[in-house]
Amino acid sequence: MNREQVKIALAGNPNSGKTTLFNALTGLKQKVGNYPGITVEKKLGNAKLPNEIDAKIIDLPGTYSLFPKSMDEKVAQQILCNDENVDYPDVTVVIADATNLRRSIFLLTQVIDLNMSVVLALNMVDIATKKGIIVNVDLLSKELGVQVVAINARKRKGIESLRESIINAIDKKPLKPFLFVRKLFKDLIEKANKIRGKENDYASFLALCKQELGGEVVNRCALNQLCKALDIIPERVQAKETVKRYKAIDKIIYQTVKQGKPTGKYQITKNIDDVLIHPILGYVVFLMILFLLFQSVFSWSAYPMEVIDSFFTNLSVWIANALPPGMLNDLLVNGILAGLGGIVIFVPQIAFLFAFIAFLEDTGYMARVSFITDKLLRNVGLNGRSIIPLLSGAACAVPAIMSARTISSWKERLITIMVTPLMSCSARLPVYTIIIGMIIPIEEFRGFNLQGLVLMAFYLLGFMAAIAIAFVMKFIIKSKERSYYIMEMPSYKMPDWKTVLYTIVEKVKIFLFDAGKIIIAISIVLWGLSSFAPGNKFEKIEEQWAGKADSEMHIAAEKLEVSYAGMIGKSIEPAIKPLGFDWKIGISLITSFAAREVFVGTMSTIYSVGDENIQSIQERMKNVKNQETGEAFFTPAVGISLMLFYAFAMQCMSTLAIVYRETKHWKWPVIQFFYMGALAYLSSFITYQLLS
Repeated sequence: MNREQVKIALAGNPNSGKTTLFNALTGLKQKVGNYPGITVEKKLGNAKLPNEIDAKIIDLPGTYSLFPKSMDEKVAQQILCNDENVDYPDVTVVIADATNLRRSIFLLTQVIDLNMSVVLALNMVDIATKKGIIVNVDLLSKELGVQVVAINARKRKGIESLRESIINAIDKKPLKPFLFVRKLFKDLIEKANKIRGKENDYASFLALCKQELGGEVVNRCALNQLCKALDIIPERVQAKETVKRYKAIDKIIYQTVKQGKPTGKYQITKNIDDVLIHPILGYVVFLMILFLLFQSVFSWSAYPMEVIDSFFTNLSVWIANALPPGMLNDLLVNGILAGLGGIVIFVPQIAFLFAFIAFLEDTGYMARVSFITDKLLRNVGLNGRSIIPLLSGAACAVPAIMSARTISSWKERLITIMVTPLMSCSARLPVYTIIIGMIIPIEEFRGFNLQGLVLMAFYLLGFMAAIAIAFVMKFIIKSKERSYYIMEMPSYKMPDWKTVLYTIVEKVKIFLFDAGKIIIAISIVLWGLSSFAPGNKFEKIEEQWAGKADSEMHIAAEKLEVSYAGMIGKSIEPAIKPLGFDWKIGISLITSFAAREVFVGTMSTIYSVGDENIQSIQERMKNVKNQETGEAFFTPAVGISLMLFYAFAMQCMSTLAIVYRETKHWKWPVIQFFYMGALAYLSSFITYQLLS
C-alpha cells in the first residue's frame, strides 16, 4: 500500500469533540454543535502528517458502540467493521471525553477487539481537571495496550503529538484483544469465522449478534442457522458480552482515574447536582417545581383571563345590539364568538405552561429529571429517555410521541407511545380550568391556592395512570431486546430568553390556530344543529308557552332539547347518565373526539343558543339546574366525574394518527383508543356513584 496516502477515521461518542478535532487536523470549517448526532454522515478532509505523508481524514458519525441504534451509528459501524469498505481506515483515532471516560472507552475497546490500528485521543483534559478528574495517561496507555494522547481540540493543544502517534500506529495492531470473545463463546466464534471466511473474532461476534457488517448478506442465513443449532439467543449473548466488557473497563478506570475536588463553576454545578439528582431530594425538588408551575397557571393568569373574558362579553353585547335581530346576529354571537371566546380565554394559562417547560429545558434541568426518574421508570418497563415524551405530553401528545424515537428499545418505545396520551396535555387544561372554577372554591389552603392544588392533582393523576398502565404493558408486550440508557448531562446555564419567548409564541399560535379552526367549524355546525329541528317542533313550543311567565327561558330550553343537537345528545344519554352526565354534556363528548379543547366551545355554544343574556360560559354553566332536583347541575360529583373522563379518554384524532404513523400498524391506536375509553368510563362511573 502507498503510505503517502493513508486513511484516518475519527470515531467517538457524540459531544466528545470529534468534529472539532476534524477541523483542527484538516483546517476545514465545519459546523460544530453541542447535541448528539450533529454529524449525520461521513465527512472527508485532507491533512498533512509528519514525513510529508498525505492523509484522508474521515469524520465518522458519532456513535456510542458498534451495536448501532440509529442510522448514523450504522454508518460508523459499517466502515469500521468491513475491511472491504472503500473508507476502511489504516488508523482509527477514537476521541474520548476525559470527563466521561468510562462511556468513551467502551467504543475504544470494541475497535481494539476488531484488531485495528488505533490511537486514543483523550480530549477535554483541562475541563476534567477543573472537575477534579485526574487521568494517569501513561498508565491508561499501558493498561489498554494502545497509544493515548492528551489533547484539547478546541485550543489546538496536543495536535502535533497526535499526528506523530498516528504515524507510529500505522501497521501496528493492538498487542492483545481487550476482551477474549473466543473464550466466552469458543465453539460459536470458531464456527462463525469459518462461515464468514475471515479470522476476526469480534467481527464474527458482531455478525452473530445480527449486525449487518456490509457485504455479508449471503452469510446471514448460515449464521442464523448456527445460532439455532447451538440454541443461542443473540440478544442474550450481546448482553453477556457487554456486562463483561464494562467490568473490565471499570477495573482500568479504577486504576487510572482519580476523583478530586472540582473547582470554580464545576464545584457549583456539583453542589447543585448533589441536590437535584439526589435519590430522595431530587424528587422533592421536582414536585416543588411542579407545584409552583400549577400555582402560577391559576394565580398569575387570573387577571389576563378576566380581561379576555370581559373583552369577549363586551364584544358580544356590542355586536348583538349593533346588528338587527335575526339568524346572522345569532350565528355571530351565540355560534362563532361563543366558541372562539371559550378558547381564547385560556391563552394566558397555556402561555405560562409552555414558558415553564421551555425555561426548565433551557436551563439543563430536564436532563436531571430524566436521570433521577430512570430507575423508577425501568421498574415499569420504560427508561430515563421516556420521561421526556411523558413531560412533553403535558404540552401536546403529538410531538411528545414523535420524540419517543430516541428510545432505542422497541418495547420501551412502544409502551411510551401507548401511555403518553394519559399525561394531561394543554388541550385538557381549559376543561380542568372551567370545571375547577365552578366546583372548587376560590380560597387558600395553608397559604396556597386550592384550585391550583386540585389542578396539580389531576396532572399527577395522569402521570400515575401512565406509570400503572406501563407496568401492565411491561408483561403484555413481549420482547427479548435489551435496552441501554446513555444521556448527556448538560451544564447549567441561564436560558436564552428570546428562545423561551419564541417557544411561547409558537406554541400559543399552534394552540389558537390549529384548535381554533376546528372549534370555529364545530361551533358553527353545533349552532346549526341547535337552532333547527325537524318539522314544526319549534313553532309548537312557541305556541305552548305564548303569554306565560318566564316563557323565553322555557322556550329556549325546550327548543334546544328537541333540536337536532338535542336528538343526538338524547340518543347517547342512557349510556352516560350513570356517569352523572346529561345529553348536553353528551354532545360535548362527541365533538371533543376531534380535539379536547372543543369541549369549552361546545358547552359555550349549547348554553348560548336562545339565550339573550350575554354571560361568560362559566356563569352560564353555574346557573344550569338539574331538572329532577332543581338544584345546581354541576355538583362536585359531576365535575370530578367529568374531569376524570377527560383525563383518561382518547379524544384526539391527531394523536391516534401519529400513533399509527410511528407504529406502522392500526392495531396499536385501536388498542389505545379502547383501553383509554374503558379507563375513562370506569373511573367516572365509580367516582360519580361514590360521591353522589
